[in-house]
Amino acid sequence: MYIIFDTETTGLPKRWDAPITDTDNWPRCIQIAWQLHDEMGRLIEHQDYLIKPDGFNIPYDSEKIHGISTELAEREGVPIMEAMEKFNIALSKAKFVVGQNIGFDINIMGCEFYRYQVNSPMASMPILDTCTEVTADLLKLPGGRGGRFKLPNLTELHSYLFSVPFAEAHNATADVEATTRCFFELVRRDVFKPSDLQVDTGYFVEFKTQNPTTIPSVGLKHVNLKAASDAIRAEHAESGNTVELDAGILEAFQNAAFAHLHNHTQFSVLQSTISIDGLVQAAAKHQMPAVAMTDHGNMMGAFHFVSKVLGYNKDLEGKKAEAEAKNEVFEGKPIKPIVGCEFFICDDRKDKTRKDNGFQVVFLAKNKAGYHNLAKMASIAYTEGFYYVPRIDREVVEKYKENLIVLSGNLNGEIPSKVLNVGESQAEEALIWWKNLFGADLYIEIMRHGQEDEDRVNKTLIELAKKHQVKLLATNNTYYVNKSDAHAHDILLCVKDGEKLSTPKGRGRGFRFGMPNQEYYFKSKEEMKKIFQNLPEAIINIQEVLDKVEVYSLNRDVLLPKFEIPEEFQHAEDLTDGGKRGENAFLKDLTYKGAARRYEEITDEIRERLDFELATIEKTGYPGYFLIVQDFIAKAREIGVSVGPGRGSAAGSAVAYCLGITNIDPIKYDLLFERFLNPDRVSMPDIDIDFDDEGRGRVMQYVIDKYGASQVAQIITYGTMAAKSSIKDTARVLDLPLADANEIAKLIPNLKLSKIFNMEDKALKDALRADELEAVNKLKNLADGAGIEAETIKQARVLEGSMRNTGIHACGVIITPDDITNFVPVSLAKDSDLYVTQFDNSVVESAGLLKMDFLGLKTLTLIKDTVSNVKLRHGIELDPDHFPIDDELTYELFQRGETVGIFQYESPGMQKYMKELKPTVFADLIAMNALYRPGPMEYIPSFIKRKHGIEPITYDVDACEEYLNETYGITVYQEQVMLLSQKLAGFSKGDADVLRKAMGKKQKAVLDKMKPKFIAQAEEKGHNAKKLEKIWTDWEAFASYAFNKSHSTCYAWIAYQTAYLKAHYPAEYMAAVLSNNMNDIKQVTFFMEECKRMGLTVLGPDVNESHYKFTVNDEGAIRFGMGAVKGVGAGAVDTIVNSREGVLYKSIFDLAKRVDLRMINKKAFESLAYAGGFDSFSDTHRAQYFYAENDNSTGIEKAIKFAQKFKENENSVQVSLFGSGGSVELPEPVLTPCPAWGLIEKLKFEKEVIGIYLTSHPLDNYKFELKHFCANNVSDLQLINKVKASEVEQEVLLDFNRIKNKEVVLGGIIAMANHRVAKSGKPFGSFIIEDYYDSYEIMVFGEDYVKFKGYLQEGYFVQIRGLVQERFKQVGNWGFELKNIQLLSDLREKMAKSFTIQFPLHALDEEFMQTLMELIGSTHIEGQEANCQLKFKIMDVQEEISIEMPLKKRKIFITNDFLDGLESLEGVNYRLN
Repeated sequence: MYIIFDTETTGLPKRWDAPITDTDNWPRCIQIAWQLHDEMGRLIEHQDYLIKPDGFNIPYDSEKIHGISTELAEREGVPIMEAMEKFNIALSKAKFVVGQNIGFDINIMGCEFYRYQVNSPMASMPILDTCTEVTADLLKLPGGRGGRFKLPNLTELHSYLFSVPFAEAHNATADVEATTRCFFELVRRDVFKPSDLQVDTGYFVEFKTQNPTTIPSVGLKHVNLKAASDAIRAEHAESGNTVELDAGILEAFQNAAFAHLHNHTQFSVLQSTISIDGLVQAAAKHQMPAVAMTDHGNMMGAFHFVSKVLGYNKDLEGKKAEAEAKNEVFEGKPIKPIVGCEFFICDDRKDKTRKDNGFQVVFLAKNKAGYHNLAKMASIAYTEGFYYVPRIDREVVEKYKENLIVLSGNLNGEIPSKVLNVGESQAEEALIWWKNLFGADLYIEIMRHGQEDEDRVNKTLIELAKKHQVKLLATNNTYYVNKSDAHAHDILLCVKDGEKLSTPKGRGRGFRFGMPNQEYYFKSKEEMKKIFQNLPEAIINIQEVLDKVEVYSLNRDVLLPKFEIPEEFQHAEDLTDGGKRGENAFLKDLTYKGAARRYEEITDEIRERLDFELATIEKTGYPGYFLIVQDFIAKAREIGVSVGPGRGSAAGSAVAYCLGITNIDPIKYDLLFERFLNPDRVSMPDIDIDFDDEGRGRVMQYVIDKYGASQVAQIITYGTMAAKSSIKDTARVLDLPLADANEIAKLIPNLKLSKIFNMEDKALKDALRADELEAVNKLKNLADGAGIEAETIKQARVLEGSMRNTGIHACGVIITPDDITNFVPVSLAKDSDLYVTQFDNSVVESAGLLKMDFLGLKTLTLIKDTVSNVKLRHGIELDPDHFPIDDELTYELFQRGETVGIFQYESPGMQKYMKELKPTVFADLIAMNALYRPGPMEYIPSFIKRKHGIEPITYDVDACEEYLNETYGITVYQEQVMLLSQKLAGFSKGDADVLRKAMGKKQKAVLDKMKPKFIAQAEEKGHNAKKLEKIWTDWEAFASYAFNKSHSTCYAWIAYQTAYLKAHYPAEYMAAVLSNNMNDIKQVTFFMEECKRMGLTVLGPDVNESHYKFTVNDEGAIRFGMGAVKGVGAGAVDTIVNSREGVLYKSIFDLAKRVDLRMINKKAFESLAYAGGFDSFSDTHRAQYFYAENDNSTGIEKAIKFAQKFKENENSVQVSLFGSGGSVELPEPVLTPCPAWGLIEKLKFEKEVIGIYLTSHPLDNYKFELKHFCANNVSDLQLINKVKASEVEQEVLLDFNRIKNKEVVLGGIIAMANHRVAKSGKPFGSFIIEDYYDSYEIMVFGEDYVKFKGYLQEGYFVQIRGLVQERFKQVGNWGFELKNIQLLSDLREKMAKSFTIQFPLHALDEEFMQTLMELIGSTHIEGQEANCQLKFKIMDVQEEISIEMPLKKRKIFITNDFLDGLESLEGVNYRLN
């Protein structure tokens, strides 16, 4: 006997793995139906019961599925005890329990039996399920987990078995009938095994006899439960009364203010299209008295939001004053900013074993204390609770509940969600918990977005609120400003989930998340009042919330962490009044001690400067800042981390120089302190520090250890959708092909879409180049169209600027005086326990945080490595800080323009100017560093001419000479403007700094105020007014891109240090350059070329000589670093280097037995062998290490086995009682002889592990062909990819013009070739061509493929010809069309028709002729006829005459030996054809 049963319930369990004893987890049964059948499938009985709710109600979400309302169950249901009793009787008659996904129903009924303490045989009965891996394999539906087939639902199973769909009724009787039919059909088809049914095979024969055809339906009559529920609801509606409003309430409603208290901004990442500015402007437009920001789980936008609202209010005051002055009526109203957050509240924030995103509840801060509690909660959500989303739990809410207002939230809030999904009694329990905690500060949110589920929930919420005296609030869950933005918002949600817009909205597989309608916009007061006209108190109560909230600013002065100073400097008064006497005294002491070390004599000028700076530091109150910085910089130097000489304006401080913070003497170089810390204005100083990139982390660790991990954080960055990415993201969602999306993106210049579409035509014309303007016009025409492209552009304009992701600021570090979460909300860095502020770099200082920039500068590591290389080879300890500033060799290097690898001076443009300028003093380098940037670059030619006396040096007024002398009369630095304003017009130091800032930032109002003051005061000093006007105009034009001399001086000094090292220790320096670029193969190739130009030899890796990085050997050659070999880690290198100390390795066996085999694996041995690391071992070659003989062990495996045996032997001797007798020496095996690899094979493996061809290049044999028959190289083809990129540099465009619409001929090796067949059945191919410089992939189709496929073989050396043109006549779609391929080896014979040897007359003697004849003789190849004509051209250099003589009878083969021989003869050249 079989009992087939099904249940309908109040919902789904929260945890599927919970035991049935967890009665809170398992939902309630509200319908049970069963059919009892005998073993042949005959129906014995069928029953169906609705269950009368016992102290619970049926949530709306469940009713939507099965149609059973609480009212229907109350009216038609039977008590559950009665249903269970009858179900137990039926169970007792059956042997098997059967069902579709029966485990759920068994748990539901099992929990009900447990709940009412009823015994049942069900738990011990065998189960038969129609939803298993067996039926999944039968239907073979794709989409299951882990690549398996999907488990079928009842509809799918029914359709498969009977070819008739069964719409799952979610009515237990209908589901049981369909399941029964499916079950018996599966039995009839032998899907269940005899062991499953506990029968023998005879049973199935009998069953098929009894049921010869497809199992028919029983034909039961089913009740439409939804219709029955609707009918009862209609009865209630007819008997319901309409609500009449009291006149007083009506009047209060009409006069009530409205403000939106539930708004999401772009800081709810990829969930809202509203910018902070958009939110404030929307509130202003609708004249709302306040607006709240309640982002999902974070407070990233809080500071920006409050600042924006307070800024708006300040502007409003100004406008109001203007209007009052004109006796005009002013309508604008200030807005109150309300900071909030919609938190995810889960059961246990620390439980990360299961996904629990919790309920979404809105919190609003009443005041600043409330804001700090929100910040604490937001921090905990990330640092302790993050799992899929940032989460908190009730424990956190209880701890930080003070000064907060709570709104019940949307349908995902705890109370509404429980009404919807769990039950009213559970929702009521939740309401009571929140009410007990927050009292009158708890409000029930009523939202009316026109959704049935919301309306049903609202009815219950209003009843509960009334019952428990909790006030209602009318809110709208706002995600976009205008109703018309709903479509763009839907696209944004698709971007977030990686979905297409065409995917239907819904839950589960094959569906996507989306808003149910377009009502989630920022509605006006009138719209909201219309929606809530029958619930006026929900609008009236908003004023109560607004009155509870105070206005506060989040700006505060920077708080410095406490710096411990020695006892003798401490002042007791500081403790009582918070003064800084002790810190100032200690700073002064450190400064003068440092000055004594820095200067031979502390002159009056130096003393005056130091005292002025110390006084300014004291006045501004930042001695602690300098003490903190000097402390960790001193520590950095102590632990061997290189520190830069300074950067930015901080280098202008003499105090910083004396403290060792900077390393450039500001007094010597006229660098100004007030650029850094204005004595007339208190502002936070800002010291950015360069550390070598390898040591930066160690300094940060010191800071964390000193101040505590809870007081140090990194800074968040917000990644926003720029114009092009918004186009591409939108296109992906709208299913616009990628190629079309790229075409649109290419039309966008370096401007925002908002500007492109809102700027006037004239302004656009001024801002863009002609080709950019043409592209923009094309973009606008596309946008005006009607296709998917137009839609993409339209929606991308709305999404532009949306926050797409968050990252971490590359160098910013925050240090606070106390736990950082007391000041700002934080999150955690990925893969690290380090805090990250939720506020970004633009506001952290305004929020009161001390920010420092710890920058990792590769060049400092480079200098450090060079110093190590010099010490290793020469035993000399260099000190880069004390290199002589007037070194001739260094300036000669600059004068020759040999600045490849020299910091900031290595670009081709800079090299060209260096050759022209021929710098002779350090000031020239400082000036060029400042001038070589867009804008000031136009002054460079004049600067060079003035230095060489070609152009006269002039000054507008003679007084300028003092400060402009070093730059030949040209104003180059901001400091010069500051000094001249003081000298010419008597400006104070503070005024001079304000002037610099105003000019740099084009602050017109400030400049208009300062100009008359400058001219008047300078005239008083006797200067000509006209000339002063010219000076001022020049300054205004220049200052917007003038450079900071302090920064330029520091970086020029680093450049000088690198140049000094390159000039004096070229090999050591280039070894360090290669080390610092060993992860970038293209850079390594580039610098290897520079080594070749410098005459330096670069040798491959060698286990007897190499270190981890590149080094220089005793012969002065650069030795490849083993760390640059793929598969060889730092541990392997360490053990190789440490084990060879004193005695070099003699063989691979010697090496293997001496190294620590735990540090070096087989892969590392293999990589070293491929790279040539064992080439120094005599009588072996690379192939032997990989050759396997009879025992199938390769040479490397032999070595490892030998080493293991050797170690075992050594260990056994050590532990032996008779160990003193010494060990038995194991004989070293030998490598089996085998053929050596050919050059190409050897180089192929070498490239695999090193990334470049090192020993030689496969193309070396074809240098002649590449030089004479291949006008282009592969880098030219790479220009095609570069111009197709979304952003193209001007230089690339100019370079591309060389090959545009022209034939390109190049040679190379085929590095990879693929032969494929298209869906259409046509063959096609692709290959990668590679030369000395680059590689490029070329596709070949159709007839071209058939014609050239013989050449598409890996390792072939070929010449290719083709055209660079636009493909398919699409504008901008550049490509390379292949026209011809031939082998490089065929070119000499085919294309070399005549060969002329040129030499001077004076070289002509018997010895020369003998050598020449021998060379010509070597060109003869036995049995082959040459066809290249040989000629001689003899030149008389003095008389300037030459004679050409062809050799009529002799033709030659041009061999590489012949060419090499000619090149070795002095003064001899040749010409081809």
